[in-house]
Amino acid sequence: MAMLCFGESLNVMGTKIGRAMKEWDPEPIKAEAEFQQKQGMDYIDINLGPAKKQGHELMPWIVETVQGVVDLPLLLDTSNTAAIEEGLKVCKKTPIINSIMCRAENYEKMLPMAAKYNADFVALMWGPEGLPRDENERAALCVELLQVANDQGISNEKIWVDGVIPPVNVQQEHAPTLLAFYDMLQDIAPGAKSTCGLSNISNGIPDHLRPIMNQTYAIMLKRSGMASIITDPKDETMTQIAKDKRPDIEEVVHNTMDGNQPDMNSLSQELADYVKTARVLMGFALYSDSWLSL
Repeated sequence: MAMLCFGESLNVMGTKIGRAMKEWDPEPIKAEAEFQQKQGMDYIDINLGPAKKQGHELMPWIVETVQGVVDLPLLLDTSNTAAIEEGLKVCKKTPIINSIMCRAENYEKMLPMAAKYNADFVALMWGPEGLPRDENERAALCVELLQVANDQGISNEKIWVDGVIPPVNVQQEHAPTLLAFYDMLQDIAPGAKSTCGLSNISNGIPDHLRPIMNQTYAIMLKRSGMASIITDPKDETMTQIAKDKRPDIEEVVHNTMDGNQPDMNSLSQELADYVKTARVLMGFALYSDSWLSL
């Protein structure tokens, strides 16, 4: 099943967009929104970062700037809760709050806001002790947060669950446990949808290797029922994978996951590299920066 793509590059951390946000210059923001729509993004994530000073004014201005040129729904992404609320007030389509953590001090403030504005939200599996250790701890956090949301009138269908992906070069063992968590999601939270900050899997690895790591893990998550990914609009291969347009890559990755690794001599270099990457993500081979040359 195809995955929705949430474009991640309308982000204060980007050089051009960060400057545009700081200077209240609408043109780069409009251009980025139009680019994301052209690239096939289904939603646009507006990421202001902390936005401590002017966030409550900046978020609605950016929302209206984006809505002036494209007709895509939005994710509102900042730790400034006042900025989130001001953005919610001017969204034309049902937005997604990105995100609400499994911590009482966070969800007690944010869930009433989601309910008030009929917004969807990303349920981030980040608990009082930080990152869960395995799929069972993620499941426990998920049940807790979704029950509180349900009690406030928010249905599972309006919740996008993010299991939190750590970098593979730091915590390789989490890659397969996240797949196990998403495999069980519909059993523990029927109707809930799933999402993830996909590029986290490749944080800290050499830049030229990040796309294939992200793409391979996207295929693995897709098999586990992933409904959406927060992704780089410039990565056209990723978008093709999300939209079911690269079955050749999916086939070799699935076979590798199942322990039926294809004969490497029968594969193109491109497909062989996906097999090698899948082996790392499944824990069949140890991560190193040279995994493609081994």
